[in-house]
Amino acid sequence: MDILFGILAESWNILNNSALFILFGLFMSGIIKIFMPEGFVEKHLGTNNITSVLKASLIGTPLPLCSCGVVPVSIGLRKQGASKGATAAFMISTPETGVDSISITYALLDPIMTIIRPLAAFLTAFTAGIMVNLLPDESTGDGPVDNPACSCASEKKISSKYCNQKPTLYKRSVSSFSFAFKELLADIGVFLITGFIIAGTITYFVPDGFIENNLGAGLKPMLIMLLIGIPVYVCATSSTPIVAALAMKGLSPGAAIVFLLAGPATNAATITVIANLLGKKVAAVYVITIAVISLIIGYAVNSLYSFLSIDISSWVTVTGGMENSILTNTASLFLLALIIRSRIIKS
Repeated sequence: MDILFGILAESWNILNNSALFILFGLFMSGIIKIFMPEGFVEKHLGTNNITSVLKASLIGTPLPLCSCGVVPVSIGLRKQGASKGATAAFMISTPETGVDSISITYALLDPIMTIIRPLAAFLTAFTAGIMVNLLPDESTGDGPVDNPACSCASEKKISSKYCNQKPTLYKRSVSSFSFAFKELLADIGVFLITGFIIAGTITYFVPDGFIENNLGAGLKPMLIMLLIGIPVYVCATSSTPIVAALAMKGLSPGAAIVFLLAGPATNAATITVIANLLGKKVAAVYVITIAVISLIIGYAVNSLYSFLSIDISSWVTVTGGMENSILTNTASLFLLALIIRSRIIKS
């Protein structure tokens, strides 16, 4: 029982440090959806050139969709004419980061990583998209379809009647915040709680400096984070508390960014979907590009922290988080209540 309560206490402390920022990120997710026109994403991704890849990388970076949510959206984009490179870029930049994960990154890591994470996601997506566009066409049976009846693929659960009329600001606001605090939380809520519990377990059991003392701070921990991150499913938001807990035990910022990039963008299910949707060669290039770019960025991030004279074994101690208080405890309870409510509604 002492172990159980110890893990729960550590998990609660991590949740307290991030709950307000997660709620803010969800709120901003709703704001983005209010002001992003219907069909905006689909409209800009159809041409097979650098511009479409650039747009896909930029558009996907702030969008609050995790790996499970981005798959149906990407399939819809491809069937409506999005290029292979744009589709691949969107499938990378969208789950790797978003306004919700950026908020929790500031809460649990540090301001530098908060800036680096979306920039790294954009760079990874853009590079992969360019590489995919260079590949010859591969028959998959899932090519674009002409004259789609409805171009609302960016909404996972939207009635087709909204495709033919422009809803009022009030209706858009209700729909957008319903998406942020219900659908999005239903998608990521369980994984987010799991992430906090894993982070609490790591904090409780792993001694300080364990990773630094046993793995060092060079290429080895980056490769380990890459090998863990590629096959398993972890969304951008839930991966952050896990990385924060590992960082407190000596994980370098370079290894942290490798996991934050590779984990959300790749998993066995996503890779299978890409192979069926875009072809096996594209799937191979997709995974290889993410792996290589992640390692390069990881090395660059370690070099940056060293250049700034920040100890890469204790970099996460400078945090944007908040101490436990009535406000943070209330925010944590409110967030948990919203997650439970979203799951009940979904079921």
